[in-house]
Amino acid sequence: MMKQCILLAAGALTLFASGAFANDRYQSRPPVIVSPDLTAPWVMQLGGGSVQPAVYPVRPAARQAANPQGQRVIQQRGLFARPAVQQVAVVRPQYPAIRGQLDPQFLPQVVDYQTKEKPGSIVIDTNNRFLYLVMDGGQARRYGVGVGKPGFEWAGAHTVTRKQEWPDWTPPSEMVAREAAKGHYLPARMDGGEANPLGARAMYLGSTLYRIHGTNAPWSIGSAVSSGCIRLRNEDVIDLYNRVKVGTRVIVM
Repeated sequence: MMKQCILLAAGALTLFASGAFANDRYQSRPPVIVSPDLTAPWVMQLGGGSVQPAVYPVRPAARQAANPQGQRVIQQRGLFARPAVQQVAVVRPQYPAIRGQLDPQFLPQVVDYQTKEKPGSIVIDTNNRFLYLVMDGGQARRYGVGVGKPGFEWAGAHTVTRKQEWPDWTPPSEMVAREAAKGHYLPARMDGGEANPLGARAMYLGSTLYRIHGTNAPWSIGSAVSSGCIRLRNEDVIDLYNRVKVGTRVIVM
């Protein structure tokens, strides 16, 4: 008799524990909150300092309903209910935020500028990395530029013979061979777009291969890095492009 009572008590205890465990197992759990400070390193790799973690409401893990017998049951949405998954937006990389802010002197600004060139002309000072769009009244709109690297410097006067939005790029054969010798293999042709080295706009100079154009490497502004072309940030080349006409005189010195 004693043995039967012990077994009965043990069974009841097991049943109670199992029910309690089951109820606890399927309870809604609060989401795990990770500090934005901890996510910062990998968020920076995804798209730069401008990307911020988004916060979304947590999807309810389960809801309760009554069955015909009046017992409370838990209806799961899936085997394991999870918080809503955050979608990471595709963000154009903000390179200056990663590689260092652009020196303020290379930002567009109106400056005093004395020259014999007529208003509307472009003068490019390759030594100081500035492009001047001459204005009336002894002033000019000045932009920071990237210029030809050592061995690729040049000077002269040309006119803008063509303008192109989001130009495609066909690397010259000399450039292809030169880069291949370094282990860098260039495409035979690249369609216009944000990844294109010519950037958002291009203004072609005379019958040469030189251009004033945008860039997919805005951190290079203020440096001597190109194969002779004059490069501006995309937002700056768009501004210049809208102010310049075909036939504009361009002096590179």
